Amino acid sequence: MRIILVLLVAVWYQNSYSQECTIKGTITDISNNNPIAYATVQILNTKIGTNSSESGDFEINGLTPGVYSLKISFLGYKELVLSEIAVSNIKPFEVFIQLEAASENLTEIVIKSSPFKTKEESPISLRSIGVTEIARSPGSNRDISKVVKALPGVTRTVSFRNDLIIRGGAPNENRFYVDEVEVPNINHFATQGSTGGPVGMINVTFLREVDFYSGAFPASKGNALSSIFDFKMRNGRSDHLGGTLTVGSSDVGITLEGPIKEKTTYIASARRSYLQFLFKALELPFLPTYNDFQLKIKHSFNQKNELSFIGLGAIDDFKLNTAANNTETQQYILNYLPISTQWNYTNGLVYKHYQKNGYWTTVLSRNMLNNEAKKYAGNDDTKSENLILSYKSREIENKIRTEYNFKSNKYSVHFGLGLENSKYSNKTFNKIATSSGVQLVNYQTDLDFYKYYLFVQYHRKIFNEKWSISAGLRNDGNSYSAKMQNLLLQTSPRFALSYQLNSTLSIHLTEGIYYQLPAYTTLGYKENGILINKQNNLKYIQAIHNTAGLIYQTKTEGRLSVEFYLKNYSNYPLLLRDSITLANLGGDFGVVGTEPAISFAKGISYGLECMYQQKLYKGFYGIIAYTFGNSEFENKNKIFLPSSWDSKHIINLSLGRQFKKSWEIGINWRYQSGLPYTPFDDNSNLKTNWDINGKGLFNYDQINSLRYEGISQLDFRVDKKWFFKTWNLELYLDIENVFGNSIASKALILDRPMDSNNKPIGDAVLINPSDPLELQRYKLKYINDASGNTLPSIGITLEW
Repeated sequence: MRIILVLLVAVWYQNSYSQECTIKGTITDISNNNPIAYATVQILNTKIGTNSSESGDFEINGLTPGVYSLKISFLGYKELVLSEIAVSNIKPFEVFIQLEAASENLTEIVIKSSPFKTKEESPISLRSIGVTEIARSPGSNRDISKVVKALPGVTRTVSFRNDLIIRGGAPNENRFYVDEVEVPNINHFATQGSTGGPVGMINVTFLREVDFYSGAFPASKGNALSSIFDFKMRNGRSDHLGGTLTVGSSDVGITLEGPIKEKTTYIASARRSYLQFLFKALELPFLPTYNDFQLKIKHSFNQKNELSFIGLGAIDDFKLNTAANNTETQQYILNYLPISTQWNYTNGLVYKHYQKNGYWTTVLSRNMLNNEAKKYAGNDDTKSENLILSYKSREIENKIRTEYNFKSNKYSVHFGLGLENSKYSNKTFNKIATSSGVQLVNYQTDLDFYKYYLFVQYHRKIFNEKWSISAGLRNDGNSYSAKMQNLLLQTSPRFALSYQLNSTLSIHLTEGIYYQLPAYTTLGYKENGILINKQNNLKYIQAIHNTAGLIYQTKTEGRLSVEFYLKNYSNYPLLLRDSITLANLGGDFGVVGTEPAISFAKGISYGLECMYQQKLYKGFYGIIAYTFGNSEFENKNKIFLPSSWDSKHIINLSLGRQFKKSWEIGINWRYQSGLPYTPFDDNSNLKTNWDINGKGLFNYDQINSLRYEGISQLDFRVDKKWFFKTWNLELYLDIENVFGNSIASKALILDRPMDSNNKPIGDAVLINPSDPLELQRYKLKYINDASGNTLPSIGITLEW
């Protein structure tokens, strides 16, 4: 608190220096990295600009702190717009720009572009999100998983989780890449066998932009059915040591960056949460603690060769606060939540070698996840018979991928191949309560197999660049089972076609077949020493995507898009213990998929997405989006029923305004119709079940037969920045869910005697104590387990 007061006093008594800012960079040819001399660099909506030197370098000085967009053009190349880059006085904004050659018949003119990125293989389902957009997004607290929830086709679950539900698909259908290195999960307290968690682990300070594919995935990136996130990281500053200190409502982090040698830069960060102290003060029954680390080192050998190291890691601890046991809700949570610890890391080397008309990229990486959990009945670990759960699992992947990008002024070809060694170990002891009774799961597994793939993608623009075509092919296989070894059984063709009607309007069609391997938790499950799901001939999950849409580009940096999508699933695993499709699980903590399964179910998801996005123009920016969606999967009787992610209507309104003296205000309002849910089973209150499970059992014979009411939420954010001679200061207030609206949820708890203060006392009540033990039932009652508190965040960012 004293630090905050000192900073506020300093801001109050000092006048901001009128500082000059600089944008500098290098412009090269994307195919061979050769410098482009005398290219024009202009700041949009101003007369400020310059030209690149013979070495491709440029520098624009004399700017005031703020947000600018750059337009880069040169004869014979496609014009490029870099939208909304934030510059400050304490360091130059460095940018490395690669221009793409235009076709031969257009070498006499400049091909114009827009601030919205498009790619031939994904002309409409790709949305590029800049770091400025991430930082200012209301209610997101600089977390990319929350930022994308303002986009169409993205369904939200409970308010405190970052599960990504894209176009009706399950949360395990997404893949993440950081500077070409695949990262299995980008959240703390990840759900093994799925994705998601309450807090993101990607440091926004590192980011340059994020490419978000909700369909039409590039052939180079596989094993995804719903989305791909491609994080582009910036390089560390090359002039001298600098840093950023961020103090938020839940954590504190520091980032350092600078040169190591003339051609080597680094950027590194560490973050530590103090949320556990706040939770303890609020008497919450669980205490989460998280730490994360991030590093990028880049070395340029020369104009044609460069090497980058990427590193990410997290350490997460989840403990119970057994002293917080006074209320029904506290006791309910303590009754079923386990103690868990989790750590993970990803390290990768990325080497690029440029040639005359293309470049090679080779990626060598390793990632590892360690996940442990324990639970004792009554949280009493003094007796071994009280043990309900003991879980220890590891996932290790070692990967190598090499690919080549060839570009000419007529067409481009991208091809490559990859090999991965996957290791999965699991030692599990678990007493499980189901609707049919209590089961004991006790097994140990060590899985070691290889994955391999190859791909090719072809792009070409024809007829004066009004038509664009893209065709790709990918084949995946692995050594897990005999059927999966055959690359031809997982052939993934994809095709995209675009037509530019005029300078502002274009139409787009895409189609593709995509495959995803079931999670290691399912592949590695054993019974009686046998990989039971290998014996069950588990297959790759398949999804066929079709999209059609149009884009209208305004003259004021705005874009209107309308897109229809259709996804047809097959071979989705049916979990045999409860006869539920895996597509309906993954939006909760724990582990998903550790049980017998067969490749069984089909699914369908379709919808219509409409969005108007306004980039920063005369101080204003915003998004208006509407989605109609339908998501269904087969149940055990081959009947299509709504999935757990079937939200019919989603409306998003996000608006922001930049004011003078570096003030900025933004709001985000969202409405989502209610999600389906499954009623509880009548055997939930059996004593033998409740003593193990600690919560209600679902009746999967009536899966998703009920539906919650819709929910709306308003988020608000205000930022203020001060620019001093050698340092900058930013204060922000970010309020998620201003009115505290709750996402409805029902839970069963023990109906215990209450005292005069409405606190539970005494032991659980049996309905008929004289019944035999196997028939004894507790008296239970329903409570509203809704989540949706107002979450204010006050933060300070100090940059030097």
